[in-house]
This record gives sequence, structure tokens and C-alpha cells, in this order.
Amino acid sequence: MTLPPDMITLHGMAISQKSIKILWSAAGGRCAFPGCWERLCYHEAKGATPYTLGEMAHICGDKPDANRHDPDQTDAERDDYQNLVLLCPTHHTLIDRKENEPAYTVAVLHEMKAAHEARVLERLDKDESLTKAELARTILPLLEENRQSWAQYGPMSELARTQPHNEAAHAVWLSERLSVIIPNNRKIASLIEEHKALFDTGEQEAVAAFLMHVRSYEQWVEDSIPYAAVRRFPLNFDELIRGISGGGA
Repeated sequence: MTLPPDMITLHGMAISQKSIKILWSAAGGRCAFPGCWERLCYHEAKGATPYTLGEMAHICGDKPDANRHDPDQTDAERDDYQNLVLLCPTHHTLIDRKENEPAYTVAVLHEMKAAHEARVLERLDKDESLTKAELARTILPLLEENRQSWAQYGPMSELARTQPHNEAAHAVWLSERLSVIIPNNRKIASLIEEHKALFDTGEQEAVAAFLMHVRSYEQWVEDSIPYAAVRRFPLNFDELIRGISGGGA
């Protein structure tokens, strides 16, 4: 699968699809600069074409005259996920200004990236004591957001069918997968794992099927398995959550 060039600003980089996907997913589709948290995908633009803003900044610069350039790095190391941080255009420009190099060292940028990714995980992994009905009502909006992303931009959407060559729309769908669907899936999976005992024996099959879907979907997005190996989204899990949410079980 090839990502359209307008999904992110590549600046001629030779970054692998796997590194791109891991970076966007781990960053939650948000700028990693402290205090920014800007969402880097926009699709509610009053009828305008959907677009993304995310820029993958090199921590150790990719060119000899770039900030923080390390001549001992190989080309593969420079373009690896470990040497990249996802930023909005404003903060990408800020860290790469020559006069700002003493403030944004390699160590500072690695710490910035790690803190941001930890914050993303913290928002996904909050431990709460929930009843079964409360759990379902917490999960349902996440499922619905995923469903809306799929319906609006997915391969079976009206937009995809009527405009199959609209690269901007396709780029937004790829970004939605990385910054909306995968984080939501992780949140739901975390909630389920924490409260799995709330589900009855007869409900465990749907729960297990969803967890398998989450694991396989993320492995596919990160290019670890082929699409044919992805467990399809189990509709009985959606029905289960909606039933519990509405019935207050």
C-alpha cells in the first residue's frame, strides 16, 4: 500500500511505510510539541477538500547542514521511526531554525517525543471502576466514531466510490485509521481487558473476536501481516455493546 504524498510532508525523505504508520499511531495524530496537541488531520472544513498537516521532523537532521545532523548515522537510521517526531508545521519550523538548535537538542527532542507518546497512552489507559452498563456507554461513542470514519472515508464510502482518484480524501482516510480508529480500538481493548469479568460466558465470544480484530488490524496497519489475515470487525460485538448500553444490563 502506498501512502499519497499529501498525507504528510515528506520533503523527499525515504521513510518506510511502517515507520510512518508507527509514528502517526504512537503520536495519536497530534503534534508532539509541549502544550500544542494540535490535531493534524482536518475533514470538517465547510465543504473544503480534507487535508492533513502532520510533518515528520528528523531529530538528528537528514542533511549535513541541518540541525542536529549526526554524520555517523546511516540513511536507514536517519529515516527510522526512532529518529522522527510528528509535529505541526509551526513547531517543525521552530525546532529547525539554526538559532534554536541549542534549545532543541537531540536529547530534548527525544524526551519531548517520549512524553507526548506517554500522554497519548495515558489518555487511552485510564483505570476506572465501571459497571457493565457504564462500560458499554463508554465504549459506544468510540465505536460510533470509528464507524463514522469508515462510513465517510473508508474504501466502501460514497466518496471513495465516486472519487476513487481523490488523493486528498484517501490521505485523510489513512490518517483517520492512524489517529482515530487505532487509538479508539486501543482504548476499547484496554477497557475490556480491565473489566473483562463483567461479561457473561455467552458474551465472551464476541469480546474475544473484537480483541482479535484489534490486534490483527493494528498488525496489518504496521505492515506486520497481510490484509487477508485481519480478523473482520465482529458485528455481534457492536450489537452486544449497543444492547448493554441501551438496556442498562
